[in-house]
Amino acid sequence: MKKKFFKFLLTAAAVAFICNCGDDVLTTEPDVDYSAYVVTEASYVYDDFYITGSGIVFDKSGNKIGTADIGGGIIYDLEGNILEQGIDFGGLTVIYPPVVTSDAWVLSADQVYVIYPNGVVTDAAGNQIATIVFNTDPETGAQTSVGNIVGLDGTPIFSDVDTSNLKSFQANSSPNPNPETSSSASEPPTPESSAGNNPPNPGNSSAVQPPQSSSGQQPITSSSSTKSSSSTKSSSSSAKSSSSAKSSSSSAKSSSSNSGTSYVIKYVSNGKSGSGYATRYWDCCKPHCAWPEHGGSATTCDAQGNKIGDKSAGSMCDGGNAGICRSQFPIAINDTLAFAFAATPGGENNCGKCFDLVFDGGCKYTQTALHRAMKGKHLIVMSNNVGYDVAGGQFDVMIPGGGYGIFNGCSQRMGWGDQGSQYGGLLDQCEKESNYKSDKYKSCLTSKCEKSFSSDPEAKEGCLFLANWMNAAGNLTLNYKEVECPKELADRY
Repeated sequence: MKKKFFKFLLTAAAVAFICNCGDDVLTTEPDVDYSAYVVTEASYVYDDFYITGSGIVFDKSGNKIGTADIGGGIIYDLEGNILEQGIDFGGLTVIYPPVVTSDAWVLSADQVYVIYPNGVVTDAAGNQIATIVFNTDPETGAQTSVGNIVGLDGTPIFSDVDTSNLKSFQANSSPNPNPETSSSASEPPTPESSAGNNPPNPGNSSAVQPPQSSSGQQPITSSSSTKSSSSTKSSSSSAKSSSSAKSSSSSAKSSSSNSGTSYVIKYVSNGKSGSGYATRYWDCCKPHCAWPEHGGSATTCDAQGNKIGDKSAGSMCDGGNAGICRSQFPIAINDTLAFAFAATPGGENNCGKCFDLVFDGGCKYTQTALHRAMKGKHLIVMSNNVGYDVAGGQFDVMIPGGGYGIFNGCSQRMGWGDQGSQYGGLLDQCEKESNYKSDKYKSCLTSKCEKSFSSDPEAKEGCLFLANWMNAAGNLTLNYKEVECPKELADRY
């Protein structure tokens, strides 16, 4: 039977990252069919609610109804009154964005329909299920924005679908991820402030995520499962270092008046660029780019830092012995330049690629003087991991004490102390303990790093990188460009 199209409303939600909330937590499965809802990043469902990456709560029709403290497991209404508390976000259903291989429109009806200008119609997983035949203007003969969707067997599905009324999606070309296979950890995003007495919750920066990526980018770091990222399916590229990178078209020099150390940044001609934000995590898991099915280009190490030659060795996060190498702690070159490793969005094939992150002094959520002081600093990161929770433009920087996210391969292997919040780590703890007074963050974080890593000087320095070089500033906004990989990173990859 042909169904008339009535301008379906679409709900676009962003990744929400999760946190352990102790005892007496609430979990729920929705009693609605959420399979037709369209989100731009991985999102959690609570009853009929959808919680965005900035902590905004929407009903199933896309109306804003409140805010959420993801880390605290609380949902507030728009007046700041508590609607629900003790929520275990880790037990909630996660929904994912549709696969979009080139610019397209998305229709939410009985299911998700991705409509391409060439007439192909796919489902949310990227499988072709129909075609759309666009009408032509009887006077000009030009193709209009209105068409009829027909199944592959010729059965009419929808008539008079006006794509100009649909939400357009840019290409992401990543498969609908299984939350159990996401490998990057991320912090809870910061809820947007609302009217009333809703307490501030700056949240933190590393997980999608997400839903984040890792960022999502989850951060998703979306499930409480501890399955290894080895089962994640993607088409990650093999490693590239400065010896194999594209020829650069320009360069820049970063130097420090204090240390006198300088480094010439070589940008890759026609390389990736854009804007985004930096998050953080350290889960000790074997990175995505180390698995044979993803090229096996990244190295892995045991808990003592010894390299593991067996590319198929199991991840620490799945009971194995392979994890992140200790040589991949962040490196401060001078006051304005540092190197680190990071998780980047799933589906972007960034394994072995490097990016210059230039901080603009802003914050994805609540800007402070700590963020403003970071303006102009360069952090060059090399991608050795992915997160289907990590959002586009999100770089989930690997920093000890940055938070485990969904996976925790450290606690049984490394002998470290308290790692802080599951999402957000030690800095998140400091933010909450100080009631979000930013002038307390650095001293608090320094103290926690020294205590948590008292038996591991190298890891302690890695943790202090966040307190010192990064100024204890989370969720920093940035502009990024692809660069030739510094030898210091290539040798450690």
